[in-house]
Amino acid sequence: MARAHDVLIDVQDLHKVFITEEVETHALSNVHLRIHKGEYIAIAGPSGCGKSTLLSILGLLDSPSEGNYNLNQYSVGDLSASQRARIRNREVGFIFQSFNLIGDLTVYENVELPLMYQKMPKAERRERVRNALEKVSMAHRMKHYPSQLSGGQQQRVAVARAIVTEPSIVLADEPTGNLDSANGDIVMEMLTDLHKHGSTICMVTHDPRYAKHAQYTVHLFDGRIVDDETTMPDKPSVVRKPIPERPMVIN
Repeated sequence: MARAHDVLIDVQDLHKVFITEEVETHALSNVHLRIHKGEYIAIAGPSGCGKSTLLSILGLLDSPSEGNYNLNQYSVGDLSASQRARIRNREVGFIFQSFNLIGDLTVYENVELPLMYQKMPKAERRERVRNALEKVSMAHRMKHYPSQLSGGQQQRVAVARAIVTEPSIVLADEPTGNLDSANGDIVMEMLTDLHKHGSTICMVTHDPRYAKHAQYTVHLFDGRIVDDETTMPDKPSVVRKPIPERPMVIN
C-alpha cells in the first residue's frame, strides 16, 4: 500500500471558472485526484473537456477558482507568482503538443535553459544537457536549430528539456498531437522508458491507444471526472480521499 509521504499530487474538490463578458464557463468541477511518486497517469477525454486546463493547474501555470492542491504534501494554493515560478522550474517538467522550442537557440541551448534559471554551474549544466539528449538519442544534433529538425526530432528535444532538471513530475499535454503515428509511437516509448526508470508522468491525451501506456486513466467529460480505470488491478483508484496538508515553505 502506498504511504502518505509517497503522494506527490493531491487535488481535492477543484473548480475552475472562466468569466468573460459576463459569461461563466465552468472548465473544471469537483475534481479529486491523487498521484503517487513513480506513477504514470493518463487524463483522457474529448476536446474541450478540461484536460489541458487541469494539466495547467497541476503544472502551476494557472490557479483553481476553488479547491485544494497539495504538491509533495504542501499547499500551493496561496503562493505568489514568483514562488509558483520557482517551484515550477524545480518540480515540474513540461512537454507540449507544439514543442515550444525557441527558434533562435540551438538544441543544446534549448535544453540548457531551465538549468540556467536555476543558476546551476556551467560544468554541471553541460553534463545534465548531454545526458538528457543522449536519453532521447539527440546528442548528435545538439548544435542544430529547431528549424533544421523534423517534428519528431523537435519533440524528442522537448522531452530532453522536460527531464533535464530531474523534476518530480513530467506533465505531457498531447505530446503526440502534432506527430505522425510512427513518431508518436517513438515519443510514447520514450515516456514509457522514463517511467520504467522512476519518473512520475501525467499525460493528457484524446487517443485511447496512447492512454493504454499509463497505469491509470482518468476520464474527463464537461470538466468532471466521470470514470477512472487501471491496468494494475491490485492498485486502488487515483480518485481518493484527502490527506492533511502543510503550508509550503519556499527556499
